[in-house]
Amino acid sequence: MGCFTYETESTSVIPPAKLFKAFILDGDNLIPKVAPQAIQKAEIIEGDGGAGTIKKITFGEGSQFKYVKHKIDEIDQANYKYATA
Repeated sequence: MGCFTYETESTSVIPPAKLFKAFILDGDNLIPKVAPQAIQKAEIIEGDGGAGTIKKITFGEGSQFKYVKHKIDEIDQANYKYATA
């Protein structure tokens, strides 16, 4: 098992609410369509998509990993915060 932290900040002409919705809230549907070679599919194993949800992310062919599971610790839409374990 591994653990890593990733934090980034960037400037965009797209409003934060729209970016958060696309990448975080709708990311499970959007990313496999945009980059199927990287992410084949994302599925909820347990939960309703909010805090406490466990997801299985299946990587595309050629990846050294088959899949990863992660748990959503927090989704704060007001402050655009998404934390996983």
